[in-house]
Amino acid sequence: MARGGDLEGGRGIKSGGGGGRGSPAGNGYSSTSAPYLIEETGTQWTSWLVPMFVVANIAVFLVAMYINDCPKQYHSRAEGSCVAGFLGRFSFEPIRDNPLFGPSSATLEKLGALQWGKIVEKREGWRLVTCMWLHAGIIHLIANMLSLVVIGCGAVRVGIIYLVSGFGGSVLSSLFLRAGIAVGASGALFGLLGAMLSELITNWTIYTNKAAALVTLFVIIAINLAIGILPHVDNFAHIGGFLSGFLLGFVLLPRPQFAWLERRNLPAGAGFKSKYKPYQYVLWVVSLALLIAGFTVALVMLFRGVNGHESCHWCKYLSCIPTSKWKCDTF
Repeated sequence: MARGGDLEGGRGIKSGGGGGRGSPAGNGYSSTSAPYLIEETGTQWTSWLVPMFVVANIAVFLVAMYINDCPKQYHSRAEGSCVAGFLGRFSFEPIRDNPLFGPSSATLEKLGALQWGKIVEKREGWRLVTCMWLHAGIIHLIANMLSLVVIGCGAVRVGIIYLVSGFGGSVLSSLFLRAGIAVGASGALFGLLGAMLSELITNWTIYTNKAAALVTLFVIIAINLAIGILPHVDNFAHIGGFLSGFLLGFVLLPRPQFAWLERRNLPAGAGFKSKYKPYQYVLWVVSLALLIAGFTVALVMLFRGVNGHESCHWCKYLSCIPTSKWKCDTF
């Protein structure tokens, strides 16, 4: 199962110095930091993480295609031929086997795709991490990487959100999906989308046009989650990643008060406000507690072999809604 990654909209999460529409005088919502949001040391973060993640995902895909070696698998078989055979061992599986132009399911499973039996029964917990670096095909890869470039840019904190959200998506997906395999980085991408929302909320006072920004984000989130109810899309990974990123945004992305940042310009002996507002501290504590508790409970349930559908019978409709046009084979 490929995790849908074609997130729509979003302007990216940025951290560090540099002016932009994210300042109090700006128009609308943008997560670009205000001019005064510079670290105390004067060091500004560069956006090296996103290119690194993109290169890593492409490299893993190339390795998967090399190991897959479609011509060798289909040599002397009459049931199909590899796509783009001129690529040699990098050619794609036949369309009927993989319409996304990528390796076989067997290759993905071998390299670390998410598979409930492997994780729970064989204790291969590492698959909760490796699956987010694998992609079902070049179409899947391009969609996810374009989304990553659009909505994910910034500092180390954004990289942490990306990785932890991907893990959170894998955990929730494993609790509910027991059939087949799942790969893709969309859980991590939805985590960045969730962090954009919590970043707006926790830094609410520095933005203008707050209502418009909030409505825009809600529409983007709703559209992308709605896409997840289609068959063969792992919406549990989307939801798990989104919730993880949403909580992490409150922990990692609060912005200091202007008065605290300007304390160096105050007269000697003059007092200044605390670094963050009281409500930011409350959100930080509550979100961190919920994040730790959520991961602990979910992991304990997973490795005990608990079936999420038994505890939540209606949750199956979060990932796929059956209609006259399609069935949901994960029910």
